[in-house]
Amino acid sequence: MKDFQIPYPGDDPVVNKRKEWLSSRYEPRKIREISDEDIVRLLGHRKPGTAYSSVHPPLDELKEARDPIKELVEPTPGAKAGDRIRYIQFADSRHLAPLPPWMRFRMYGVRLRGFDSLAYSGRTLLEQRERDLDRTAKFLLETEIFDPARVALRSITVHGFSLRLDEDGLMFDARRRYRLNKETGEVEYTKTQQSVPLEQRISVGKPMDEEDLKQIATIYRFGMVSPRDSEELLKVMKRVGELRVLGGLRPDLVDGR
Repeated sequence: MKDFQIPYPGDDPVVNKRKEWLSSRYEPRKIREISDEDIVRLLGHRKPGTAYSSVHPPLDELKEARDPIKELVEPTPGAKAGDRIRYIQFADSRHLAPLPPWMRFRMYGVRLRGFDSLAYSGRTLLEQRERDLDRTAKFLLETEIFDPARVALRSITVHGFSLRLDEDGLMFDARRRYRLNKETGEVEYTKTQQSVPLEQRISVGKPMDEEDLKQIATIYRFGMVSPRDSEELLKVMKRVGELRVLGGLRPDLVDGR
């Protein structure tokens, strides 16, 4: 992909961090190592070592009418092979998770190809061709995008993102997919994102430090950076809200604003 930057108004620590995530030039720090086999186990769509299932023959074997758009857009490896569409879903805690769902959604748009995504209040769904998803999941789980304590893999029963952290500092999970190993200090998954028990525990590393999370925070919080201090951002938000109302109720008043 070519370098891409989503414009964003303002100039303060939170806004500047948002601008980084909305730029394809920014490389997230890699802070842990998770094997390809463990990534596949956590996703729960197939067993490690098994072949990818497909929904159509490889594109090279298909005979289709000429389409100029297909000549302009390079298909992803998964699309070329005819892979099935698979998914990964993250829940992001409101207690200093690196990215809130709406920010994660925009970050996907800057960095990924051949995907579909949907952001809810506390979780973000991502769909891709299966071999593309394996590669994306590894990127999302091994970098600073993922904090084992405040970000979780959950395809079902995602509730808990707005609750207080538990006694180990972990986000509440009604399905109990993960636990803190107090001997190693690492978070270990005992179930897949669908809450199917794993044959062996999978470590996803140690939770990030509170101070480190504050440094990469992309949300406004009293005691850190107050939203009232971002005058340019508030001005833009006010303008967008005003034009949205006028455009729907009194479009004649939009001219010149």
